[in-house]
Amino acid sequence: MMAGRSSPSYTVRGYSLPRVGTFGGRPRSLAARAFARNSVLRQMDWLLVVVVAALSAIGVLLVWSATQPSLLAAGDNPHTYMVKQALWAAIGLVLMFAVSFADSRQLRSWTPFVYGATILGLLAVFATHAVNGAHAWINLPGGFQVEPNEFAKVALVLAIAAVFSQARWRGTPGLRSVLLALGVAAPLLALVVKEPALGVALVLVAVTITMIVLSGTRLRILALAGGTHLLKSYQLTRLTSFLHPAANLAGAGYNASQAKIAVGSGGMFGTGLFHGQIVAGNFVPSQQTDFIFTVAGEELGFVGTITIVVLLFIVIARALRIAARADDLFGMLVASGIAMWFAFQSFVNVGMTIGIMPITGLPLPFVSYGGSAILADMIAIGMLQSVRRRHRVFD
Repeated sequence: MMAGRSSPSYTVRGYSLPRVGTFGGRPRSLAARAFARNSVLRQMDWLLVVVVAALSAIGVLLVWSATQPSLLAAGDNPHTYMVKQALWAAIGLVLMFAVSFADSRQLRSWTPFVYGATILGLLAVFATHAVNGAHAWINLPGGFQVEPNEFAKVALVLAIAAVFSQARWRGTPGLRSVLLALGVAAPLLALVVKEPALGVALVLVAVTITMIVLSGTRLRILALAGGTHLLKSYQLTRLTSFLHPAANLAGAGYNASQAKIAVGSGGMFGTGLFHGQIVAGNFVPSQQTDFIFTVAGEELGFVGTITIVVLLFIVIARALRIAARADDLFGMLVASGIAMWFAFQSFVNVGMTIGIMPITGLPLPFVSYGGSAILADMIAIGMLQSVRRRHRVFD
């Protein structure tokens, strides 16, 4: 050892290893590991993350504007719903990143647990008191509620994707796989209809059909019959009232009529947040949940509403892109199912506020008030990120 050197360097097969105590031999910092070439953070679709965060921020503002007048009139804290929505959005983002760190193979292994927990949750709601004629919520401490039917969408996507991916290992999925997929969808759909939650049931049906069609099964005809008799008379009235809203303005057509008035009153740039007269008068029922788009229409105008639509379109387009580049059938079906979930729900929610779709009680993804809805939406985004990670080449 030469004098003045405290730690020697070594050569192994022509490569010089760093001396002990030098910078090259130290463990990399947490930031360096987080943004390394093969790290999870580098592999994430950050455009998708930014768009989802933007939609959530818009949702918090719209919920605040929609609920502040009625809370002030009642002498309550005008920030109550805004704080809750912001808290749920923050928790949702944490869940999104947590699920993103899971490999898609882990998602497949979690499927039985997610499915079983969802079934138990859907059964548990029937032990609670009905709210507006529906058994859909479980009360939690602090005034919070959980709505298990929102997580039925997550369970359905995972379960059907798992069924067909296992069948693919044995060859091309056939009629047996389709029947098994319908078998795992049936309990979720039956319990959701029983609550009743018609809007969620329609999402489950649309997602199920989409995933079966994309599974690779050789079916010439896919017919779904016998669903109409499951609907109660008031649900059928809600479905058909959008065709002639003026025929019953005191009943089922009222919501559709008021929603169109609110959306149209905003003009190009809207009246501004907290300045909507229709919003302040609470003329549109459930304006912080199912009809949040009417708040955007009046207060943010055409520019604001089209911005929301474009952001939702980006989310759906990125989901389809992930589906097209997935390495296996499971990932492709998961991403496709989520794309249909967001596309169907967004189209119906926006459509029912402008009179082209029936009123079904579906929230606008990432925007409407509701903890369970935004948590389920964020988990779905995490699942997309997980599927994307399996594809190692990105451009």
